[in-house]
Amino acid sequence: MFSIFYQVRGVLSILFLITNTVFWGSFLFAVTLLRLVVPVKSWRRITGRMAIFFAENWIFFNNVALILTRNIEFNLKGIEKLDRKAWYLVISNHQSWVDIPVLQKVLYHKIPMLKFFLKKELIWVPLLGQAWWALDFPFMKRYSLDFIRKHPHLKGKDMEITRKACEKFKDNPVAVMNFTEGTRFTKTKHERQTSPYKNLLKPKAGGIGFVLSAMGDQLSYVLDITISYPLGVPNFWDFLCGKVKRIDVVVRKFPVTEELLGDYSNDKDYRIGFQKWLNNLWQEKDLYFEHVVNGFPKN
Repeated sequence: MFSIFYQVRGVLSILFLITNTVFWGSFLFAVTLLRLVVPVKSWRRITGRMAIFFAENWIFFNNVALILTRNIEFNLKGIEKLDRKAWYLVISNHQSWVDIPVLQKVLYHKIPMLKFFLKKELIWVPLLGQAWWALDFPFMKRYSLDFIRKHPHLKGKDMEITRKACEKFKDNPVAVMNFTEGTRFTKTKHERQTSPYKNLLKPKAGGIGFVLSAMGDQLSYVLDITISYPLGVPNFWDFLCGKVKRIDVVVRKFPVTEELLGDYSNDKDYRIGFQKWLNNLWQEKDLYFEHVVNGFPKN
């Protein structure tokens, strides 16, 4: 009986998510067309605000559905002193696709809407690429070290592209999001990496080091977020069915000081120091999992 109830709830959740996405997505697509038709900077700012308005309404109604249809205990720490008018680099561990709606729920209207750095090629994804463009998601192009060796005249070009993409953030606050492990945690990936952490994958410093190098003077804070599921890590279907009963989120805020700024691509000393700083964060996060999350009774 309960199994059928959960399955029905999951199906209804999918139908609502699709309906909500199509409804607000249609407005967002219209804004995309308006931006293309009138490529004027002032008009771009206006339509950019319109796009964020529609995207935030999509998030709002997803959150309403989450509150009304699920009985989840959110245990939150560190979100009291966040500012929607500040600029943030947001980093987090990653265990499940559920992490994304959790972040949208917890951070909604506490900081600017989360934006992800995307590969330049993703702008051609039908509908989604254009929506990301309308929302001013920054598209970047990164060259590998091998590619730079073969084409030395392109050295620094990727940073130049990223800086240009970030220029639109000078006037309006932004929260740039990065899942620092690069992928979701699984035991197989953990073993393959020979990760030094018991409960986490290795953090990749390059992505956020690249962001700090490109727009560090615009950023106010780094938010280090730890998401955990003390009753067991769910998949997205479990979440839609309402089987997730408790989610813990811990937010730590660090000011962007001089020691976090530098040229990650070309300054070896800065790169080593930054990697050490990030590894220390992950060590503290791992201890939290070991002593708090893993010690929580599962029944």
